[in-house]
Parts: sequence; C-alpha cells; structure tokens
Amino acid sequence: MKTDGAEEHRGITLEILENMFADHLPGTVRVRLWDGTVWPDPSDKTEAEIVLNHPSAMRAMLQSGTEVGLGEAFLYDDFNVTGNLESVFESADRIAGPSRSWGDKIYLGNLVRKLPPPPARARSRRAAASLSGSVHSQDRDRNAIAYHYDVSNDFYKIWLDKRMVYSCGYFRSPDDPLDDAQEQKLDLMCRKLRLRPGQTLLDIGCGWGALVAFAAANYGVHATGITLSEPQVEYAAELLESLGLSDRAQVSLLDYRAVTATDPYDAIVSVGMFEHVGRETLPVYFQKAFQLVKPGGVFLNHGIASGSARQEQVDRKTSFSQNYVFPDGELVPISTTLRVAHESGFEVRDLESFREHYQLTLRHWVRRLESNHDVALRYVDEPTYRVWRLFMAGGAYDFGSGNLNVYQALLVRPTDEGRSGVPLTREDWYQ
Repeated sequence: MKTDGAEEHRGITLEILENMFADHLPGTVRVRLWDGTVWPDPSDKTEAEIVLNHPSAMRAMLQSGTEVGLGEAFLYDDFNVTGNLESVFESADRIAGPSRSWGDKIYLGNLVRKLPPPPARARSRRAAASLSGSVHSQDRDRNAIAYHYDVSNDFYKIWLDKRMVYSCGYFRSPDDPLDDAQEQKLDLMCRKLRLRPGQTLLDIGCGWGALVAFAAANYGVHATGITLSEPQVEYAAELLESLGLSDRAQVSLLDYRAVTATDPYDAIVSVGMFEHVGRETLPVYFQKAFQLVKPGGVFLNHGIASGSARQEQVDRKTSFSQNYVFPDGELVPISTTLRVAHESGFEVRDLESFREHYQLTLRHWVRRLESNHDVALRYVDEPTYRVWRLFMAGGAYDFGSGNLNVYQALLVRPTDEGRSGVPLTREDWYQ
C-alpha cells in the first residue's frame, strides 16, 4: 500500500514532468516511475523509457541545474534509460532550446525541493577529471589523454572494431559491418595521402596503431605513430610485432610538440586527435605539422568540429564531457581550422564531411557496448560503463542533428616554386 509520503512524491514528480516535458517529449519516449506509473501513457511506439528508480530521482537530476548533475544522476542510477538512449536526447535538446521565464524556474525549483534528498552514492572508479597546470601544457595534456584512454584496452576491445579504430568509419552503405567501414576509412585516407612504397608517414595521435599498421602493410611506407597513452603504445608494439611490421613501423609515447625530424616526412596524418589540441594552441599544431612535412608533402587532418554555437561555448565546470569524458577537449568551427592552417603556410586542397558516417559508427559502438554489458563490467564499474554509453549515444544524436560535424581536410605544403604535387583530379582515390 502507498503511504501518504509516497503518494505526495509521486504527485510532485508527475507535476514536474508535466511542467518540463509536456510539449517536448516525443511520442517514442515515455517515463516510468519507481512505483510502476507510466507517463504520459503506455504506447506501443515507445523506443525508449526513462526509468526513475526512486522518489528522489527528479531532485537528483535537476537540483544542480547543470549538465554534470544530470549526467551524474544517470551514472549513479538515480535514473536509467531502457531501449534507444539516443532518442532521449531529442527531448533534452528541445528543453534546452527556448529559455524559461524566471517565474517558471522558481516554480520548478520549489517543486524539486519538495522531493526527498537523494540517497548517498557509492564511490566510483570514474571520478570527475581533476587536472592541474596550464591548459594544454604538455604535462596537462598527457594527464587529460590518460584520463580518457587509459581506462582499459580490454574495455575498448569489447565495442571497437577488430583493428581498434577509435574514429568514424567510412560506410559505402548504411548496412556495412563496422569492420568493413573502418578498413574502408583506413584505405581511403591512404589513397588521399597518395602513399607510395618507401615513403615516410607520421601519424599524430595514432591510438592503438591501426593506421600505422595498415599503411605499412598495404602501402609499403615507413610509418611512425605517436600517442600520449602508455597502454596504447604497449598494444601497438605488440600488434606491429605480431604482424611482422616492426622493421618499418613503430609507435612512441611522445607529444606532437616534441617531435623532431632530420628529414621531413612525406606525409602526415592526424585522426581523432585534433579535438584535444585547443583553440589557442591551433597555430602551434599547424606550424609544427608544416615544419615536419617536406615541401610538396601532404597533411590529412581528420577532426570533429562544432556544428552549433552551443558546442563552442562549453563551460568546463558544468559540461559533462569536460568532467567525465574529454577534459580540456575543444571543438572549433571548420572555418577556424582552415584559417589557421592557411595562416601556417598550408594550402587547402580538399575538404570532406563525414557527419553521417560518425552517427552510424557511434550507433555500432553503442549497440556493441550495450550487448556486452556484463563483459564490460569485468574491466570497469557500472558508472564508467554508463559514461561511455551516455556520451556515445549523445554523440550519435549530435552528429545526426548537425550539432557536431567531422571533417577530413587535405592540406599541402607547396614547394618554394609553388608546386603542390597534387593531380588535377581525385579519380585515383576511388579507382
């Protein structure tokens, strides 16, 4: 039997839901309260269900008024989402759109405070990031990279493709398997770089070594990869040894700013590392790449870009991503990227968006992670598992809606005579 207190908390929660979601909840999403009550009503069309696990759930979700607070309520199971988590982000986007009046905010705040305080939370291995030192100094960047990438190689193996590529694939068809899409992406990048046997290639932010190994094995180049993650270096070294590629491919623990080269590289590539550079450090990044590539050489820069003003104006204190996913990560519009690259001496020769490809990739990753929930918990705890589930599902929504984009920019360092060395057409990329 329900107590008076339980009935009151149920009524307050339903009033909050009406106030916040009545005009913003898609028909494919519904909410289930701790006592089994379903709001707004049961539907056969439901793609996702937000499950409030106790009477304090809405207070835990809303009392801080920040993205971090809402995210932490999910991490620590004040609420959960069953079904398609990506579909829930449309509701969040609608709510974040039009501004509420101060009167509405005060009314909602008073309702939230009438709910009981949330229960104490168990400590998680995934505490919020706490970095010190100057933003984008080499030491701080190393710690930021370790926070995200040094979770567990085995954890990433569960949901990445067989080559461990941690960036979007290239889908010739939406039905392509993830392994095929990632191999197609690696091959396309090598074609864009127009790699030939005997050339030298530098991979900045090489991850677990997939592109280094692929380029050395399939295009005969001498490939060097650098990363700030020790577990990635260890994994890549074992990979290259197992493939018999150690004589012409290697991966080192090194910051891009510390790279020196007596002989400039024929080609440079950076895939999924650019987001860690930072707006103020972009000139350093592109100037360093310009110094390291020979005249007539090419630089393929693959990175996520902001697709909306909201993605650019991130508050480090209140952003969920800054606190639990990519501390110090910064997204800039593609116009800024190309301007700084041009000012550093590069000529922009090609630009391609892979926005839809990233949405497809993230959906693969989320499905693979969710279907291996129990396996994942061998390597990480539940809140850590939920960090990746949440940010990848949210990323799929953001790429699909245009809040985020991802571009490959092919840049050339012209010779002193102005020659680019680039063919007249792109036909060789697709033959």
